[in-house]
Amino acid sequence: MEAQVLNSSQKEINLSITKSDIGTLYIIQHELLQGSNVDFAGVIVKHPLTNECWMKVNSAKGNPIKEISAAADSAIKTADELKKLFNSKIKG
Repeated sequence: MEAQVLNSSQKEINLSITKSDIGTLYIIQHELLQGSNVDFAGVIVKHPLTNECWMKVNSAKGNPIKEISAAADSAIKTADELKKLFNSKIKG
């Protein structure tokens, strides 16, 4: 995954993301919207042939980059817990 900042301010960031799957970004979007510091989080596929996605995050109370990082960490933790659950059921 590669990300490039299209534009940003204290309360908003717009990213161009390549070499990623939209599903991964939807998970991060979901985690962002679960938090109380994010007013808006949106993800779109700019064009299906370019494999480029855009993400926009508005945060009135916090730093949008920190919010994205925290959302990604939360998604990783949840996926790890799910993996452990699956592995325990397979082995048991």
